[in-house]
Amino acid sequence: MRCIARPLTGTALAVAVAALAAAPAYGDEGTGRLELSPAGVVPGDEVIVRTAACGADGTATGDAGAVGAGSFSLAPDAGQPQLDGRFEVPPSAQPGTYEIVVTCANGGRQVTGDLVVTLTGTHTGTDTGQPTYPRGSVKTGVGGALGPDPVQTAAGVAALAVAAAGGTWLLHRRARGDGI
Repeated sequence: MRCIARPLTGTALAVAVAALAAAPAYGDEGTGRLELSPAGVVPGDEVIVRTAACGADGTATGDAGAVGAGSFSLAPDAGQPQLDGRFEVPPSAQPGTYEIVVTCANGGRQVTGDLVVTLTGTHTGTDTGQPTYPRGSVKTGVGGALGPDPVQTAAGVAALAVAAAGGTWLLHRRARGDGI
């Protein structure tokens, strides 16, 4: 048993060292990423795209064709070591996860990010940060206590009252033996 444990421990140690060597350095994190703000949107929202992958003085072209928004430009942000760009998610966009690609003009380096489109969410086109909730009535065909038309509601209540009175009268006659 002891002979098997040592080679297995040595193998596990070698795998751990190889995994650590393949991981990016902490200081390099952020230079090759594409930041999408907000990352989760509803159709019609504007998305801000940022990256430091192309350098502070570079330019880039973004491709949001997967979501139907087409291409957009990224330019240096004043005083920031990154490029910024914007695009609008089309109102016809379907729910799903879409890959957004940015290609740097100097060298052709590409960075990608995922954009999540939902039909309901906490973001609006103005991005106030406040949750949005559905408004209006639901078209079920049943109506409500104070439905869209009070005259129709009153007519329905009257019809139910007449039916209840007629049913009570028929049951009373039947109980007395008068027949129908």
